[in-house]
Amino acid sequence: MLDRRELRTWAEIDLDALEHNYRALRAMLPQGCRFAGLVKADAYGHGAVPVAQKLERLGADLLAVACVDEGEQLRRAGISMPILCLGQTHPALGEELLQWDIIQEVEDLDSARVFSEIAQKQGKKLKVHIKVDTGMGRLGFRWEDGDNQAVAQEMAQVCALPGLEVEGMFTHFAAADGDEAYTMTQFTRFLDARKALEERGIHLKIYHCGASSAVLHYPCTYLDMVRPGIVLYGYYTDEDSRGLDGPGLIPVMRLKSRIAAVRAMPAGAKVSYGCTAELKRPSRLAVLPIGYGDGLPRVLSNRMEVMISGKLCPIVGRICMDMCMADVTDLPEVKPGDVAEIYGPGLTEQTAQLADTISYELLCHVAPRIPRVYWENGQRIS
Repeated sequence: MLDRRELRTWAEIDLDALEHNYRALRAMLPQGCRFAGLVKADAYGHGAVPVAQKLERLGADLLAVACVDEGEQLRRAGISMPILCLGQTHPALGEELLQWDIIQEVEDLDSARVFSEIAQKQGKKLKVHIKVDTGMGRLGFRWEDGDNQAVAQEMAQVCALPGLEVEGMFTHFAAADGDEAYTMTQFTRFLDARKALEERGIHLKIYHCGASSAVLHYPCTYLDMVRPGIVLYGYYTDEDSRGLDGPGLIPVMRLKSRIAAVRAMPAGAKVSYGCTAELKRPSRLAVLPIGYGDGLPRVLSNRMEVMISGKLCPIVGRICMDMCMADVTDLPEVKPGDVAEIYGPGLTEQTAQLADTISYELLCHVAPRIPRVYWENGQRIS
């Protein structure tokens, strides 16, 4: 009997594939190097709570989120392992960081002082990681080539603030998927920042800078911890990564839709909004109950392909809010109730290229109304 979640459109999340990717990536690390699993943005669209639960069972050392609410969600679900918030947190939410035991990044002395005051009033210690901007241009203490003594002094002041436990320091690479020279420039700046603190007698527990691309390409950047994101979910960060020995990543999500109807249409018939498609031959069109309201980019109208019965079938006409049409003329056996695969191995990357974007964006945009169906040990689970 079909699960009701699989009657329209759904995303299958393979937790065995997640485990495979975790173990493959972990095997690349030196002994003692920590593993921080990225579960921000609802675990890149895969479902933060089930993914976090799996990573906790597997023995990941830390989870990383983008905001306090994401951390709270995990704590309410019973996740007890360390959680690091990589994004800026407004001081008004400082008490929630303490309440939910979330480690917070600090990007400047002023915000660190505010968090220090909040923690002291609560009679608690707030764990923090200092963020250093070595060339990304976002948050962080700006560390450039040249004299950084004033910056180093401010970071040292953060480490001396009461109410804070400065556990680590980190940076984020801007071009580790294609610019080795710039990545190494950033890495050198980060090492200089670490040295500047050590010269002031400050030795932190965790230094980290390597996210997905650096994990694949730059083992020298592993330091005390790495932060795999998209690679954890089975996608490489660039085409060159596919040829690497190992890690043999497996996509964790397959987005599927059950064909609602198959319609015979005459040559010359126009299809969907704007009549942007006109059939050049008598055709059979499969109506798929998925559209831009489900996160399928409208820009892919008349461009993308989906997999039906093992064959790539082009989308015909504009993608609607809740539906789209695929040409199945060359598949006479296709009928209502059959399944079309929208994203999956090979498909997601191909579709991202057509949309002039990256797989990250497609996965994160799979809408909340699409149910996630989880598989583990080859069986569908609750």
